Formats: sequence, C-alpha cells, structure tokens
Amino acid sequence: MSDYELNENEEIFSKILRAGRRTYFFDVRSTKANDYYITITESKKTIEKDGSFFYKKHKIYLYKEDFESFTNLLQEMTQYVLDQKGEEVISERHQKDFKRNFFDEKESSIISELSNISFEDI
Repeated sequence: MSDYELNENEEIFSKILRAGRRTYFFDVRSTKANDYYITITESKKTIEKDGSFFYKKHKIYLYKEDFESFTNLLQEMTQYVLDQKGEEVISERHQKDFKRNFFDEKESSIISELSNISFEDI
C-alpha cells in the first residue's frame, strides 16, 4: 500500500449522524503532506427489486481553504429553508425519526428478552 493510500484512509476524528435511511459520516483525514481535510459521506440503504439491498455512497472532500465559504453558504441555505418552510417541518421529521428509532430499539429489546427464555421457563 502506498503512503498516499495509508494517509487517505487514516481517520483523525469522526462523527456519525443517522437520519432515517441515510447516514452521514463526518471524518477528519490527513493528506500526504500531513495536513487535514474533511470528508462528508452520505450512505443510503437502497433496496433492489429482488429484495436485496446495498448502500449507495456519495462523498464530498472539503479542504481548509474552503471552510469559511462552505460554512457561510450552508448557513445561508439552511436559514432560507427555515424562513420559507418553518421549523415545524423539521421537528415533525425528527419526531417521526425518533418514533421509528424508539420502536426499533423497543422491538430489539423485546426480541432480546424473548431469545433469553429457556425451555424450563415455559
């Protein structure tokens, strides 16, 4: 493996945002010159017609010299959406995501409890 591949894959700092069927990965990585940059990866679970699934990924590379412009534009665009559509749209979505995640966790908990039952308990 070359030095570039090693550095390109080296994660310095990472955070994950789960949002429904999408997951966003925010990673600080190191360049060959030992400078840092950010990658933002969107991963979306996609189901094929035959029922199989795969993860479709899109990646953005963001370098230090673009941080300020990127942040300003993202803030402007987010504010525009909130001004036009209001915060209630966002909170409704978060409520749906919360309910879905809560019930998924609840189902997992129940399944886990049921799988721990022995034949002597029945």
